[in-house]
Amino acid sequence: MAANSERDPILDLLEAPVARLAESFTDLPAFDSLPNRASDHDAMGAVLAEVAKRMGDNYPYFHPLYAGQMLKPPHPIARAAYMLAMAINPNNHARDGGRASSQMEIEAVAEIARMFGWPRTGAEGFLGHLTSGGTFANLEALWVAGQLAPEKRIVAQEQAHYTHKRITSVLKIPFTTVASDNFGRMDLNALEDELRRGNIGTVVVTMGTTALGSVDPLPDILSLRDRYGFRVHLDAAYGGYFRLIANELEESARSAFEAMDQADSIVVDPHKHGLQPYGCGCVLFKDPSVGRFYKHDSPYTYFTSNELHLGEISLECSRAGASAVALWATQRLLPLVANGEFARGLAAGRRAAIELDRRIRANDAFAPFAGKPELDIVVWQAKPAKSDSLEKRSNLAQRIFDGCAALNLHLALVQLPEAMFTLNSATAQTALSAKSAVTCLRSVLMKPEHAEWLDEIWDRLSTVANQEIAGMSDGCGS
Repeated sequence: MAANSERDPILDLLEAPVARLAESFTDLPAFDSLPNRASDHDAMGAVLAEVAKRMGDNYPYFHPLYAGQMLKPPHPIARAAYMLAMAINPNNHARDGGRASSQMEIEAVAEIARMFGWPRTGAEGFLGHLTSGGTFANLEALWVAGQLAPEKRIVAQEQAHYTHKRITSVLKIPFTTVASDNFGRMDLNALEDELRRGNIGTVVVTMGTTALGSVDPLPDILSLRDRYGFRVHLDAAYGGYFRLIANELEESARSAFEAMDQADSIVVDPHKHGLQPYGCGCVLFKDPSVGRFYKHDSPYTYFTSNELHLGEISLECSRAGASAVALWATQRLLPLVANGEFARGLAAGRRAAIELDRRIRANDAFAPFAGKPELDIVVWQAKPAKSDSLEKRSNLAQRIFDGCAALNLHLALVQLPEAMFTLNSATAQTALSAKSAVTCLRSVLMKPEHAEWLDEIWDRLSTVANQEIAGMSDGCGS
C-alpha cells in the first residue's frame, strides 16, 4: 500500500494485464454485465468510498512504525496478481474450477517444498497443497498423524501455538503439553519423561514460537525419535522461511532449520513472511502415500481431467484459486533461494531485531529477555526506577505501549513467566516464583524496512519509556 497520498503502484501494474486477460475470452458473445451501467458505477463508487472511510479505522499495518503483531503487507505483485485472478474467481478444489490456478498452486507448493529440502513430487517425493491458513494446515497435519497412530498422544511444548490443543480437541486425539525452558524452547528432559511413559505418536516441533520467536531443538528431538519412534511435525507457520538464511542464525536455530528435511510433515504460512494476502497456508507431507487418507468420491467434480485434483488431497473443498495465483507470481518475481532478494528481506528484519535487542540490553529502563532473538521477534520488560514488583512492571509496560501508540509507534504486549528474564535486582530474582507472569513489551520486526527505520522506532520508544518512568518516580504513575 502506498503511504500518504502516493498513487498505489498496483493501479498501474494492472492496466495492461487486465486487457491481456480479456483478450483470452474475445471469442465469447457479448452480454450486459451489471457493472457496465453508469448508475451502477455511481452506486458502487459511493459504497467503495464508504468502505475506504471505514477501513481507515485501522492500525497502519503496512508501515514500518507498525512493529507489533505478525502483520506484514503483501508484496505489490501479490496484490495485483490476486486482483487479476479475481476477474476469473477460480476455485482450486477441482481442475474444472481452476485450471490455470490449480497448476500454479502445484508449482508454487513444489518451490516451497524445495526450500525445505524436499525436491521431488509425486510417488517419489512429497504431498502438499495450500490451505486457508496455518490453523487448517496444522489441522490436516495432525489429522493425518491421528490416522497413522490412532489413540496415540500428540505433544507440544507450552509456548507452542494454542491451536494445537484446540485442534486435537476437535479431532478427539489425546494431547499433552510439555514444559518449555527459560528460553521458550521445548524442554528435552520434560519431553523424554513423556516419551518414557509411552503412547506418543507425534511430537509437534515449533520452528519459531509466535510469542518469542524461539526455535525448538529439532536435532535433539530427531535423536529422541531414533530411540522412541514417533512422527515429527514441524509447525513452521511463522518461522519456516528462515531456512533461507539459516547460516545467519545462531547455532541452535541454524542447526534446527538445517534439519527440517528430516521431518514427517511441515506447515508454513505464506501470509506471514511469504508476502501474501490472508489467508494462505501450506501443509506438506514427506510421504506422499498419506494421500490415501484423503481419498473420497465426488459425483460431479473430478471428471474433467486425469491429472491430480487438489480437492482429492485436501480436507477443504472450495479454496481461493486467487491465493495460489498471488503466491506463484510472488515466487516467480522473488524466488525462494538463499542470497536472493526475498532472503535479503528476511535478513534485514532479523538485523533490525538484533539491533533493537542490543539497545534494550544497554538501556537501564528495560530488562531484556534471557536469550537473544532467534528470529525477528524481540521481547523485553519495562523496569521502573523505584520498584521491581510484577505489578509495577506490568503497569509500566501498558503505559509505554499506550504512549508509543500515541506517537504512531505500534508495539504489542505479551504475558510471560518471570523466569524468562534477566533482572538486575537480586530481590526480584529470588523473591518471585518461576511461574509468576509479567506483562512485557514485544515487537515483531518482520518488514525489510524495519532495518532502515530502527533509529526512528528507538527514538520514540526510549522517549516514551523515559517519560513514563520519570512520571512513576515522581509519584504520578501507579
